[in-house]
Amino acid sequence: MSKPRIRTGLLAALTLSTLAGPLATTASAAPAVPAASVTPTAQAGFVVGKAEFNRMFPRHNKFYTYASLTKAMKAFPAFAHTGSAAVRNREAAAFLANVSHETGGLKYIVEQDKTNYAHYCDTRKPYGCPAGRAKYYGRGPIQLSWNYNYKVAGDALGIDLLHHPGLVQKNPVVAWKTALWFWMRQTGSGPMTGHRAMVSGAGFGQTIRSINGAVECDGRRPDQVRHRVAQYNRFAKILHVAPGKNKSC
Repeated sequence: MSKPRIRTGLLAALTLSTLAGPLATTASAAPAVPAASVTPTAQAGFVVGKAEFNRMFPRHNKFYTYASLTKAMKAFPAFAHTGSAAVRNREAAAFLANVSHETGGLKYIVEQDKTNYAHYCDTRKPYGCPAGRAKYYGRGPIQLSWNYNYKVAGDALGIDLLHHPGLVQKNPVVAWKTALWFWMRQTGSGPMTGHRAMVSGAGFGQTIRSINGAVECDGRRPDQVRHRVAQYNRFAKILHVAPGKNKSC
């Protein structure tokens, strides 16, 4: 199994207009999912218990607590509460598998390559980089990066992340909310959100395409794809659910 690459500029695919850089694309609204597929179940709670969370992340950074994840989930009630029990378990496994890949098993809070930090300020945006040119580096479970992504995520969450990007590395609930926001609301470089990919049956491979498809899919980085799939298979086994088809991209 190859060591997961700590992402640099993961969410460059969430731009609001075309930008320079290998991951820059135009963000688009997530396509609607048929109503029958997205009706949240009545069952309360999270399909992943604290014991399962600790099995998935036995050496996780103390910043990433189970309690902060479940608290953040209240902002996105459809997450892991949509469809059958198997669908809910697969979605939870898929989300956490991608998070594990991005953070080295919830070890890293911030991007490790500091030489990239000043790169994530797009001065063409009218709001600029009020926190400082080098303050929009990757943070949190999905490694949110770029000034424009901090702005759009903050606007969606009702938090001023453009002026206070450091909240993503200081407040674990905010950190989890940025990851769930991307998973539930953004298509990234793929045709659908991670949430829709799992509840519609499109499969885990489409979640990879959404998160980093422009870099990893279609034979570009098979080692990275294999590691994501391996994590997903492991987490699905912990949750006692078959991982389903279409796991790769």
